[in-house]
Amino acid sequence: MAGTNNSPKPGPRPGPRPGPRPGAGVASTPQPHPRPTPRSGTASGAAASPATHSRATDPTKFGRIDESGTVWLATKDGEREIGSWQAGTAAEGYAHYGKRYDDLATEVELLESRVVSHPEEAQTIAHTAQELKDGLPTAAVLGDVDALDARLVHVIEASAQAAEKAQLDKEERRKKAIARKEELAAEAEDLAENSTEWKVAGDRIREILTEWKSIRGIDRKTDDLLWRRYSRARDSFNRRRGSHFAELDRNRAAARRTKEDIIERAEALKTSTEWSSTAAAFRDLMKEWKAAGRAPREIDDKLWARFKAAQDEFFSARNAVNEARDKEYEENAAAKDALLAEYDSRIDPSKDLDHARAELRQLQEKWEEIGFVPRGRVREYEDRIAALEKRVSEAADSQWRRTDPEAQARVQQFADRAAEFEAKAKELEAKGKSSQAGKAREQAQQWRQWAEQAADTLKEL
Repeated sequence: MAGTNNSPKPGPRPGPRPGPRPGAGVASTPQPHPRPTPRSGTASGAAASPATHSRATDPTKFGRIDESGTVWLATKDGEREIGSWQAGTAAEGYAHYGKRYDDLATEVELLESRVVSHPEEAQTIAHTAQELKDGLPTAAVLGDVDALDARLVHVIEASAQAAEKAQLDKEERRKKAIARKEELAAEAEDLAENSTEWKVAGDRIREILTEWKSIRGIDRKTDDLLWRRYSRARDSFNRRRGSHFAELDRNRAAARRTKEDIIERAEALKTSTEWSSTAAAFRDLMKEWKAAGRAPREIDDKLWARFKAAQDEFFSARNAVNEARDKEYEENAAAKDALLAEYDSRIDPSKDLDHARAELRQLQEKWEEIGFVPRGRVREYEDRIAALEKRVSEAADSQWRRTDPEAQARVQQFADRAAEFEAKAKELEAKGKSSQAGKAREQAQQWRQWAEQAADTLKEL
């Protein structure tokens, strides 16, 4: 077989070893092949980065094929046999083993790219790089194997660093994920315990669940503990909401029964003509209606329509009666206006008190016969007739005061006292007591003034 390979990871298997081609000569003395030299920009054995490595464009610089077809690879440790080429020309053999090197270099390049773009796969990348590195001493390729070895060492080291960073990043993400789920669990617990905004809170608890499912990177034990907190809060909220609506349903059923009873009583009152008491009864029924709460939504409006219809029938009838009554009262007001205008000039107690009294009695009798005026004008008409009544009563009071015996006696009493002090003043003056006489005259003068004032008052009355 051509291309004998001692590597545990053989490349493509060459075809059957052909015999000497007609006319083909055998190479004379084997020419020593120079050992590989480091590429520009890299030290021997140093790792090459993806940006600085190059492919083996000339495999003859890294090995040789001798006249017997044995393939030799030049390394820093010397030449080693990597196979035997009998399937074609030496150039084809170089191309074959150079292609195998290119394939191996491509694998290394991919690992270099992956350790940068996918640091979370660092462990797998390092494992693959180590396998490739372990296979280099027996690899059947022609190329800068030492450079590949250095690049793989770099990949392994970079993978270790990436793995460490990925672990730190993972731990940081884990902490943030735990903190966020703790916030969500606490929010759900607060809603479960305190919220009565059932629609808003229910929507929010569902939103929390959606966000919860999107959070990754927490260990199973911690995640289970957090999930139990959220789950208990959600279940508690659902039970409390369910209890609330069950109680609401019971209250609505009770409200329905109460309102149906109110409707029966309202319909029994709707034809009553006891306007005042029935209107008060309807006001009480309305208070009961408001206190009853809402019945089930689908029938509450229907119940209200029945109750309102009974109300409307009664109050429409009452309003019709009131309109007729108001019209009558307006006519009464007009009649009282005419009556007041007629008697205002006829009631003049200053000319004849007795005649004024008689006219007032006639006015009062006619006033009562006319009847009620509109409610809003009652005070107006009471004040107007009261003014005439006051005119007569004040005149009578004035006449009585002027003729009151007690008032006349009081005037005389003041005059008598004044005369007494005047007489006393004369006696004292005769006795030579001038000072005392002066005081007596002053008292006499004071009593005389009081007597005159009392007399003037009676005249004014």
